[in-house]
Amino acid sequence: MSLVELIAQADERGLAASGLACLDRCVPLLGGDDEVLRPLWASLTDGGGDWGESLEKARAALDEAGAEESGEDEAALLARRMLGAAPAERTAAGIRVWADACSVASLQIHRLLDPAEDGAGSVDARREGGTEDMSPLVAAELRRQVTVLELLAGHGAGGLRRALEVSTEGRRVLRAVVSRRARGRG
Repeated sequence: MSLVELIAQADERGLAASGLACLDRCVPLLGGDDEVLRPLWASLTDGGGDWGESLEKARAALDEAGAEESGEDEAALLARRMLGAAPAERTAAGIRVWADACSVASLQIHRLLDPAEDGAGSVDARREGGTEDMSPLVAAELRRQVTVLELLAGHGAGGLRRALEVSTEGRRVLRAVVSRRARGRG
């Protein structure tokens, strides 16, 4: 099943986890620490915290971290837009639009940061199942997005821990890419 189909079938919690996971993997571009989105993850559990309040705290922390960064590039701007577009209320309609936009943005970020050429004209082809000549970083991000949605579809709230682990792995990879890129510039 393609990523587009998985997003179309996901419930509100799956969509929120999908968008949050995309954002979480891109935190290294925003200058945030690994725990900054943890309260948002907790809000997805049954009886978890308040999504809106957790979102505002994360935005404040990442805005402060971002204020220290200067001259953000396109990848960082896409990540910052993901954060800014997160809906304050976790409703199915708002979360669906956000999760879909996060999917596209995260794949585009990985495409921008991958030194290998991606053979597709756009990330839309990747989301619809086209995998020919896919660059390694984009392929890994696509797998992570699919995995998160499958975990939530198959296990509900019980899949959140594993989804967070998948996201953490992706964040480590992206942090290494960002670090290597910074060393190459410096």
